[in-house]
Amino acid sequence: MSIKNIRLEVMQLLEKKVDTFMNDYLIPVEKIWQPTDLLPDSEKETFFEEVKELREIAKDLPYDFWVVLVGDTITEEALPTYESWLMEVEGVDNEERNGWSRWIRSWTGEENRHGDVLNKYLYLSGRVNMREIEMTTQHLINDGFDIGTGKDPYKNFVYTSFQELATYVSHNRVAQIAKKYGDNKLSKMCKLIAGDEMRHHHAYSEFVNQIFKVDPSEMMLAFQYMMKQKIVMPAHFLRESGQKISSAFEQFSDSAQRIGVYTAADYVDIMQKLIDKWKIDQINGLTDEAEKARDYLMKLPARMARISDRLVIPETGHVFKWVQPALVK
Repeated sequence: MSIKNIRLEVMQLLEKKVDTFMNDYLIPVEKIWQPTDLLPDSEKETFFEEVKELREIAKDLPYDFWVVLVGDTITEEALPTYESWLMEVEGVDNEERNGWSRWIRSWTGEENRHGDVLNKYLYLSGRVNMREIEMTTQHLINDGFDIGTGKDPYKNFVYTSFQELATYVSHNRVAQIAKKYGDNKLSKMCKLIAGDEMRHHHAYSEFVNQIFKVDPSEMMLAFQYMMKQKIVMPAHFLRESGQKISSAFEQFSDSAQRIGVYTAADYVDIMQKLIDKWKIDQINGLTDEAEKARDYLMKLPARMARISDRLVIPETGHVFKWVQPALVK
């Protein structure tokens, strides 16, 4: 039997547990928070006073913070790309509305709230150029992305396990910085978003854990493949208006590093967390090739840590069109 057919069989086996996964890792629509729970209420007479207060508090937040918040928002708003990509994964059948396609639609529904609430906050803050942000978002959706997984579910689940944890780290750090500057409402928004991302991380990493139980060697090779080629961020094609694909991502990453929202050390830490979570050192029944892959993975975090220690981040950053010029210092 071909590797592709084995993967399809494994996905069909796990599909029997999708209802359990949804109960364990997703929250019913009527019970989960919605963006309007966290924003000024336009139905109330106090709306304008609430917006004025939001804008006053927002004035204290620094330039790199705004760059990161905008980049995070744009990343969240490129959700159509992520849903269409996941719908193409082997074993997902949206035409037949199978269990996996139900999972992806429900996951998408939860994720959709993140860009929604952050976009409204940015609009009300008065500190950013919304038209430039909207153009960047449209470019990112138009350009799509290439994360190197193809339609392989094993590689895709490694990617989502890693990426959901990375977005947890980013949103959680933004929440901490917002609180430090006295923006408790924004801090709460980002904290709740981070909580969603952590639940989603637990889900996707459990999918990988289940695959390790039935197809350990191929799952190990898929994990090695993704770590070898490095995990690219969903917004790696990020660009401002009038620029080429990927022209803005490095500058955005520099801002995130400078302000401590997401760093090279975090990348290494997430890699180690996945190795520990999946108990890579304890998996049995591996082929010789998969054993070599395991050895590679076990040594990789220390190697990557040495490289990350040598990274030099520019002290001053690129001036983005997204953020008001008055905020650039």
